[in-house]
Amino acid sequence: MVEQGAGELVATKLQVPTVPVGLVRRVRLDALLERAVAERHRLVLVSAPAGSGKSTLLAGSLADRGDLVWVQMEPSDADPVRFWSYLVGAVDGARPGVRNMVEPVIVSTGGSPDSVVPALVNALNEGPNRLVIVIDDYHVIDNTAIHDGVERLIDLCPDHVQIVIATRIDPAFRLGRLRVRGQLTEIRASDLRFDADEAAGLLGTSSLDREALLTLCDRTEGWAAGLVLAGLSLAGVDDTSRFIAGFRGDDQLVVDYLTDELLASIPPDERRRLIETSILDQLTGPLIDAVTGSTDGSQWLTRTAATNQLLIGLDRTGTTFRYHHLLRDLLRLEAEREIPDRLHELHLAAASWHHDRGDMYTAIEHYIAGGDLVAAGDLISIHATALLNGGQIFTVLRLLDQLGDLPERHSPSALVRGWINLATGRFAGARHYYDIAVECDGETDANLTASLGIMVHLAEGLLGEAISIAQRMDHPTESTRAIGLVAAYTWAGMFDEARRYIAIARELGASEPSDYALTIAPGFAAVVEMELGNRSSAADHAAASLEHARGHSVAESPHLSMSHAVLACTTSDPEQRAAMSEQAVELARRAPEPFTLGYVLALIGDTACENDDPAGSQLLREARQTVDRCPDTGIVGATLARLEARHRLGVRAEPSTELVEEITERELAVLRYLPSQLSQREIASELFVSLNTVKTHCKAIYRKLGVDGRKPAVHAARQHGLL
Repeated sequence: MVEQGAGELVATKLQVPTVPVGLVRRVRLDALLERAVAERHRLVLVSAPAGSGKSTLLAGSLADRGDLVWVQMEPSDADPVRFWSYLVGAVDGARPGVRNMVEPVIVSTGGSPDSVVPALVNALNEGPNRLVIVIDDYHVIDNTAIHDGVERLIDLCPDHVQIVIATRIDPAFRLGRLRVRGQLTEIRASDLRFDADEAAGLLGTSSLDREALLTLCDRTEGWAAGLVLAGLSLAGVDDTSRFIAGFRGDDQLVVDYLTDELLASIPPDERRRLIETSILDQLTGPLIDAVTGSTDGSQWLTRTAATNQLLIGLDRTGTTFRYHHLLRDLLRLEAEREIPDRLHELHLAAASWHHDRGDMYTAIEHYIAGGDLVAAGDLISIHATALLNGGQIFTVLRLLDQLGDLPERHSPSALVRGWINLATGRFAGARHYYDIAVECDGETDANLTASLGIMVHLAEGLLGEAISIAQRMDHPTESTRAIGLVAAYTWAGMFDEARRYIAIARELGASEPSDYALTIAPGFAAVVEMELGNRSSAADHAAASLEHARGHSVAESPHLSMSHAVLACTTSDPEQRAAMSEQAVELARRAPEPFTLGYVLALIGDTACENDDPAGSQLLREARQTVDRCPDTGIVGATLARLEARHRLGVRAEPSTELVEEITERELAVLRYLPSQLSQREIASELFVSLNTVKTHCKAIYRKLGVDGRKPAVHAARQHGLL
C-alpha cells in the first residue's frame, strides 16, 4: 500500500502490467505509438472491445520508457477523490512532490475538477521532462465530473505531457475538436487485429502453414483473445486443419471454449480452484490458500501463468495476478451455476483475509457479496471518518447503498448516514439517523452517537440540548469528537470548558494525526479569545489555524471561516482585511450549523461598518435573520446585539453583568425550560402550573437578568452559571 491523504493507494494499480513471456512485437502499432509520442499528440485513445490486446500493446510498446506512468482503473475509482488520488499518485512516481502539491486540493474540494485540474497542470508544468500517462480500463468510470476533468486536463496539459487512455468504449469527450487540431491518435479494434505473421508469434507454433494462419485470422477477425484460446486448444488437437475450419472467433467462442474445452479438459481440482478463485479481483498465493483451503497457491499461480495467457501478472515479482476480464466473467458465471451455495463462504473467507491485512475497502466489498451486511456496516463505520475527512463521500455513499435498509436498524451505519446528511445540509435526514442510533445505542460507541447528537442539535439551533449531551459525554478519545465538544461549549460561552477541550483536540489531532482538528481547534480558540477581549491572542490562534490549513487538506472547511473572520477584524492591512472577509463569508455560508454563520457574519459586518463599507449593515441584518431562527443563540446572539447597538441597527438591551435580584427556586424551574423549543403553554403543562404563572415567572427572570427576552435570558443565565 502507498499512503496518501484520501486513504491508501494499492501499489499494483500503479505498476505497468507484466507482459507475456512470448510477447509479440507489433511493429506497425509500435511505430504508430512512437510517432504519436514524438509529435506530442495530447491524447492517444486505444478503444476496442475486451480481449483485443489493448493493455498488452501499451505495456509492451511503452514499458521501457523512463517517462511512463500507469494507473489501472476499477469501478470504485468513479469517486472523484479516488480517481484523482490514483492519477496523482501514479504521476508522483515519476515526478516526486506532485502528490504533496495536488493532494490537499483533491481532498479539500472533494475532487472538484475546477480546482484539481489547474493544480495538477501547474505541478506538471514545473517539470520539463517528457511524461506519458496511461489510464487503463477507463470504461469503468461512469462519473460525468471525472470525464469533464480529464477532458480539461487533456486541453490544458503542457506539451511535454501526453495522456493515453485504454477503454472498451469511447469516453464522453469532444473528440472531434482534437481530431481537427491534429492532437489525437486513435487505435481502434480494426488496428488491433492480428495479421498472419503476428498470429504466428502469438500462437508460438511453427506447425501451421501460412494458409492455416490466414484462415485462423479470418475466423477470429484477428481478435487477440480468440487467437489465444485457439492456441490453447491447438496443443491437444491432431487434425489442425479440421479444427481451424470449425473454429469460431466471436464472443460465443469464449463461452464454448471455457465450458467445452478448458474447464472440461482440466483435472477436477484444477477446475474447482479456477472457479472458486474467480470471486477475487487480484490473486496472490496466500489469498488463494485462505479462500480455497489449499497450501500451494503461489506455486499454482506460477504454473498457471506459464501456460495460460489469460492470467495476467500485475507486478515484476510474479506474486500478484488477475484473470483476464473475459476469463473472470465466464468463471463467475460457472461459479453461480455450479457452486451457488458456496459463494457466500468464499467471499467471507476473502473478506476475513483482507480485513486481517488492513485492506478494509476490499474486505467490505467481500462482506457485502458474502451477505454479512452487519460486518460490512461495522467496517464502514470504523473507517468512514477517515474516508469522509478525505473527501470520499461518493465512495462512502456507494458502500452504504449496497447495505440496503440496514442503516434503518443498525446504529453504526445509521451514524455514518447521519454524518453525511449533516455534512450535505440534509438536517432532517441527519436527525432521522441520529434518532435511530439513539434507539440502538447498545450497538455502538455512545460517544460517537453523542457527537452526532451535538452537531444535529447545533444545526437545529438547540444549543441547550447540545450542551446537555456534551455534559453527559465521556472523555473523548478521538479528535473530531473533541471538536464537537469544543463547538458546543464555545457557542454556549462556557469558555473554561471550551479551552479544556481545545487542548484535548489538539493533543489528539497531533497523535492521530488529524489535520482537521489541528486546523479547527485553533479557530475556536481564536473565537474564545475574541470574546474575552484578547484580540492579539485571537489573531495568533487564527493565523496558526490558517497556516496549518495551507499545507494540508482542510483549506475549504466551513469552520475555517472563523479564523478568516478573526484575522479580518484584527488586521490593519486593508487588502488583507478585504481578502479575509470575502473568504470568511464564502466559507461560513457552507457551515452545517447557524452559529458559525451568524458569528462570522456579525464579525465581518462589524468590520465593514467600521470601515464605512455599506455591505456591513446588510451582513449584520443577515446575521440577525440567521440568529433569530435559533431557539437558543448563545454568545452569537449576545455578540450580535452588542454590534447592532454599536452601529445603531437595533435597540437591544445588554445583559447586566450582575443579577439584579436572586432568582427563586420556582423561577429556576421555569428557566431550565427556556433553552428548549417548548412554548410557555407547554412549559406550564410540564410543570403542572397555569400559563399565567409561567408568564409571571418569565417576566421576573428577564428583569432579574437585565434582559428583554427569552433568548438573551438563556445566554445571561448561562453566563451566571444558572444553566
